[in-house]
Amino acid sequence: MPNIKGDDGALKTIFSNSKIIAVVGHSEKSSRASYQVAKFLQAVGYRVYPVNPMVKQIDGQSCYPSLEAIPEPVDIVNVFRHPDYLPEIVESAIAIRAATLWTQLRIYHPVAEKKAIEAGLNVIMDACIQIEYQRLFA
Repeated sequence: MPNIKGDDGALKTIFSNSKIIAVVGHSEKSSRASYQVAKFLQAVGYRVYPVNPMVKQIDGQSCYPSLEAIPEPVDIVNVFRHPDYLPEIVESAIAIRAATLWTQLRIYHPVAEKKAIEAGLNVIMDACIQIEYQRLFA
């Protein structure tokens, strides 16, 4: 499956069929975009798992050191990390059988994108999941 950024039908299907989102690079600081987007996703009904090995808890919720440590299947892996980290994040997303890899604005890595697509993941790179959700469902 190609990078489906811009395919509104496919994006609506992903949002509608997904329940659990892992936010990789979730910050405990409320001023950070990762924190704000995660709170938005929770507010619209998704179960959000923060992934950040440097943080133990965020707002009383356990924070996981890796995607593999999350105790249930993940539908969307939403990434707030520098593009240099994407190859290893893609490996983990494939290992946990996530359906979708979604990277935030300005996060793009062509080799990681190719690997994720070849593994059968839905791929959206360089797009804000909150902005896209609000655009499609507001």
